[in-house]
Amino acid sequence: MDLKQPNTKFKPYIKKNGEEYMNENQTIHFRDILENWQTQLMVEVDRTVHYMKDDAANFPDPNDRATQEEEFTIELRTRDRERKLIRKIAESLIDLEKGYYGFCESCGINIGIRRLEARPTATLCIDCKTLSEIREKNKI
Repeated sequence: MDLKQPNTKFKPYIKKNGEEYMNENQTIHFRDILENWQTQLMVEVDRTVHYMKDDAANFPDPNDRATQEEEFTIELRTRDRERKLIRKIAESLIDLEKGYYGFCESCGINIGIRRLEARPTATLCIDCKTLSEIREKNKI
């Protein structure tokens, strides 16, 4: 399961003609996506805790011990990235409640339903995100 992207089992939102952007139906749609994604990530956190408790062993062979330590390091690095993602999801849920969700934090225009379905924690429209990436690339 790719936890960088939300569960893809949701049905894409079908926008109706003349429908207002980020109306109640869209808000419910994205709340479901965000909450399900957050739940998936939390399950993985719990799995890691159990995995590390259950598999922690003091191997007498240095190679076995090194392999286990490397596996734990990779697992912890992954969980750290997911912890940051859980925080972004929580921020998106707060924005949803406040009515800010779905609008670019830089220019204020609609981020767009399809972009939000692809990246529910997006805070920038595609144009502002592209400019941000260009600026970041030129700093290096």
